[in-house]
Amino acid sequence: MKLKNLLKFVVLSIFISCGNDSNSEAFIEKATGRYLYNSDEIIKIYFDKNELLMEWRGAKSIKPLKVNETTFFVKEMNEKIQFLTNPENQKYYIVLISKEENKPITFNFVKLEEHEYIPSEYLKNKEFNKALEGYLNIQQNDSLDPTLDENNFNLLGYTELRNKEYTNAIHIFEINVALYPKSSNVYDSLAEAFMKSGDTLKAIVNYKKSLALDSGNRSAKNYLKKLEKSDN
Repeated sequence: MKLKNLLKFVVLSIFISCGNDSNSEAFIEKATGRYLYNSDEIIKIYFDKNELLMEWRGAKSIKPLKVNETTFFVKEMNEKIQFLTNPENQKYYIVLISKEENKPITFNFVKLEEHEYIPSEYLKNKEFNKALEGYLNIQQNDSLDPTLDENNFNLLGYTELRNKEYTNAIHIFEINVALYPKSSNVYDSLAEAFMKSGDTLKAIVNYKKSLALDSGNRSAKNYLKKLEKSDN
C-alpha cells in the first residue's frame, strides 16, 4: 500500500506541475518579445489567454510545456529553456538548460529592444539600405556566417524578378554585389534585372563587370551584344 500511495503522489505531483499553465502578469510582460536566435533569425515569444506561445523557423503557435514559472520544454527544439536576466548586462535572455549537470549557464538568445530589427526583417519591409547595413555588419563580424549565402540572395532576387517586382529585385541584387564584389554572377543577375526593367545603360555596365570577372560567361556576352546593338 505504501508503494502505491507513493506512486500516486508522484503522478499527482507531475500532473500538477505540468498542468499549471498560468503565467504571472510580471512574467508575461518581461518574456513577451523577440529574441536573437542567430545573426539573422529570431524567436518570437507571445501569450494567448495567459499561455506562452512561440514562433520559430516558420512554425507558428508552438506550445512549450511549462515546467515552472520561468522554465519550459520545447518539443520542436528538443530543449528545455529558461528565461533569465544576465547579471553582466542586465538583459533578458532565453537560456538553453544544459543536459549535463553542474555546467555553467550560457546566456544564448538575447531579447531584442522593441525597435531593434535583424537584416531580413528590414529586407521584408523593403528597407533595403538598413538591410544592407545589417548584412555588412554581419559579414564584418564573421565572413563565413551562413546567413550571408550568395545563392540565397540570388534566389530571392529572382523571385522578385519573376513577379516583375523589378525595383525590389535590383535592390536585392545590389546587396549581393556589395557582399560579393568579386563574384561575376552577382553582376550578371543585377544586369539582367536592369535589362528587364528597361534600363539598358546600367544593364550594359553590369554585364561588362561580370565579364571582367569571368570572360567565359557566354550568357553575359550574348546579352551584351544585343544590348549594345539596340543602344546604337
